[in-house]
Amino acid sequence: MRKKVSLFFVLLLSAMIVLAGCGSNDDSNAGSSDKDTFKVGLEAGYAPFNWTQNDDSNGAVKIAGTSEYAGGYDVEIAKKIADGLGKKLEIVKTEWDGLVPALTSEKIDAIIAGMSPTAERKKTIDFSDNYYKSNLVMVVKKGSKYEGATSIQDFKGAKVTAQLNTFHYSVIDQIKGVSKETAMDNFPAMRVALESGIIDGYVSERPEAVSASDANENFAMVEFEDGFETSEDDTAIAVGLEKDSELTDKINEILKGISEDERTEIMDAAIKNQPAAQ
Repeated sequence: MRKKVSLFFVLLLSAMIVLAGCGSNDDSNAGSSDKDTFKVGLEAGYAPFNWTQNDDSNGAVKIAGTSEYAGGYDVEIAKKIADGLGKKLEIVKTEWDGLVPALTSEKIDAIIAGMSPTAERKKTIDFSDNYYKSNLVMVVKKGSKYEGATSIQDFKGAKVTAQLNTFHYSVIDQIKGVSKETAMDNFPAMRVALESGIIDGYVSERPEAVSASDANENFAMVEFEDGFETSEDDTAIAVGLEKDSELTDKINEILKGISEDERTEIMDAAIKNQPAAQ
């Protein structure tokens, strides 16, 4: 009887060790997977910085949890950063307003989404060095009375908007007598509003405006001699990171290795490759 009991306990102990070992391996693999992945959040709706498409043409990257792909300037920069970090890039499509919460809750490792390192955002998250800098312009209907504007004050009385929760929307206040319309969630929505005549123009950065006018022959980009007053942080674009992130210095080193000429080439290619519907 004693021998049978002893054998039972030996078998039970062996089973517990095997199960414990399996659990340990699973945890290890899960941790390794997270460690080897660079999760980047972007809205995939701000061409030429980022957009959504149906295949992997022109270097587009699969969007996690979907059958869609993300392409654009931000994606190409994200690929270079992921390579430099020795990690696999994972794109997490996230609404603009959800990007910072996704970062602070550790659902993503970085925001690479045409985001400016404004003083307000710096209260919540950190930023890398800049990876692009652009000027503010206006997108209008071709042939409208605003197409030939040289000053932002030429938009007196115009119905103008910009994206919600961006500094683009706040600078509209610099136009005297403007009709400041309700901010919109994204750029595709603003393009539809402009096409339909709901607005006369929207504030944007130059690459998006070039993209919009290339994609739609009815749109025109207006650059100003007397333009919006902005700070350097407002018009720069950087990688958003958690406060005191260990990735910040590493990413800055990688960005230093991307020359201005190469950045221009990447942007020119993004404008050329954007889907027509974006």
